[in-house]
Amino acid sequence: MRELTAQEITDAVASLCIRANKLLPESLEDRIQACAACEQSPVGRAVFDDMKANLQAAREEDLPICQDTGMAVVFVELGQEVHITGGTLREAVDRGVAKGYTEGFLRCSIVGDPLERVNTGDNTPAVLHLELTEGDRVKIAVCPKGFGSENMSQLKMFTPAAARQDIVQYVADVLSQAGSDPCPPVVVGVGIGSNFEGCALLAKKALCRDVSVRNPKPLYAEMEQEMLDAVNALGIGPQGFGGTCTALCVNIEAGATHIAGLPVAVNVGCHVTRHAEIIL
Repeated sequence: MRELTAQEITDAVASLCIRANKLLPESLEDRIQACAACEQSPVGRAVFDDMKANLQAAREEDLPICQDTGMAVVFVELGQEVHITGGTLREAVDRGVAKGYTEGFLRCSIVGDPLERVNTGDNTPAVLHLELTEGDRVKIAVCPKGFGSENMSQLKMFTPAAARQDIVQYVADVLSQAGSDPCPPVVVGVGIGSNFEGCALLAKKALCRDVSVRNPKPLYAEMEQEMLDAVNALGIGPQGFGGTCTALCVNIEAGATHIAGLPVAVNVGCHVTRHAEIIL
């Protein structure tokens, strides 16, 4: 049994919060560069130029990429041969988020109650997803999620009678309704299967997957491209000013479901869909 202190987890989460908010994953920045090069709208190309300048300025000035530094979504894969000492995992993660957001001068956007609306002051609590795995390692991924894009997300309980094209069209319809609100070009996470809450989690996991990685199942890899084409055909374009690139990528994650069900969730991310991870 390997012992890992809660403080080690806290320090790792704090560092990841800051890194994720200041540096985009390399593959996503590469995708932005590639889409900028093939954008056909002059206005769209100008918007892409501003986006690239913003990324460069954040890197040079050590500033957050976006003023909305998001709600901290934390995925932890905890090896069952690991024993955490000096506190619980939840305490360690929330302390790490608080440390990262306050010491990193990141905007704290979390209210403790959805109706009373009092800011907690340190961006806690985090949304924590825990998975027990084999071994003696802990993988932590921090995915800050802004709500300009989160608010555009939707879930629909299809029946098994729905056709593949119905699902593709639904994803396009969600983005059509979103318009410019999620700061396109967007990254789209799609969950297919599981149940009501499980489908939403699949979509979140899909959103946090590297944009260079396609679903390993050919069926879903093909649907990812079909959905991407359908969303880009909307013509919303960068920041809603029109153009050929409305989405940078569509990722699908699928899971087992009930014989009577076919839930589909769409989790929308802006052009700075951020995440950073570490293995302890």
